[in-house]
Amino acid sequence: MLTRRNLLLASIAAGALMQNRDVLAKAVQPATPVNFDIPEHACDCHTHIHGDVERFPFFAGRVYTPGPASPQEMSELHKALHMERVVIVTPSVYGTDNSASQFGMMARGATARGVGVIDDKTPESGLDAMHKAGFRGIRLNLATGGTNDPNVGRARFTAAVERMKARGWHVQLYTSLAMISAIKELVLSAPLPVVFDHFGGAKAELGVEQPGFSDLVELVKSGKAYVKISGAYRASKLAPDYQDCVPLAKALIAANADRIVWGTDWPHPNSVTPPGRKPTEVTAMFQIDDGRLLNQLPVWEPDAAVRKKILVDNPARLYGF
Repeated sequence: MLTRRNLLLASIAAGALMQNRDVLAKAVQPATPVNFDIPEHACDCHTHIHGDVERFPFFAGRVYTPGPASPQEMSELHKALHMERVVIVTPSVYGTDNSASQFGMMARGATARGVGVIDDKTPESGLDAMHKAGFRGIRLNLATGGTNDPNVGRARFTAAVERMKARGWHVQLYTSLAMISAIKELVLSAPLPVVFDHFGGAKAELGVEQPGFSDLVELVKSGKAYVKISGAYRASKLAPDYQDCVPLAKALIAANADRIVWGTDWPHPNSVTPPGRKPTEVTAMFQIDDGRLLNQLPVWEPDAAVRKKILVDNPARLYGF
């Protein structure tokens, strides 16, 4: 019998389901206002677009499935953060299909650049078209796919450099400090810029003395490598301010402020499919307050002139704004 109590319980359950759907369907927006002056032409150097799956289907071999994140939602994010420019990076869930990233770039026009993913089947004509669309680098995502073999990392990096060196593009890597140590000499001899995502894969709790961090610092100091001080929540467990990232950020900036860029990593996809779920099932994205995260930048670097390098000058040089 459908009693009033059962009807109430059913209504509550339905409401909870809708809330869960909303969490999966909406990319998070900043909750905390920015508390310092953002310079003109500031750039968020690490974002992703997850388009309509009917129009932009995911790669069949992906290891996770994120919720949607639209160009409109990204524009709302950057309005709140006072960011004019953006770099959209193709995530692993699309394989070598860069069309969702290009869709996001088209929505932003001249204030957007892209970092794409290619393979040995990508023709030169395809790279020409990508350049015309605003792509300025390619990404090797060794972390999400679990690539830890130094021989594999060296081979993939060498192939990427060989392909990109004539174009003036850069090679971006999402990887670990151990892999960075393994390819250090290759980076030092590379005829193009190399960019490391998310603190180079450093673990904040291990501090600046952790194995491999000194190699990352040396590469930054040499001018051969850029580092994105982005995705602090991937390096640290100390939410919401990730205080143990402070020594890492300060060490990298001190090494060479001309080789540091900043990014949100919006919409904060969780690349680890929970136990008992399939990679094809949507995994909720991390609920990160990007306003609060951006407010850590003056803690990492109190000097406004240096912050302008990080937010404006370095991205303009690296991405060709």
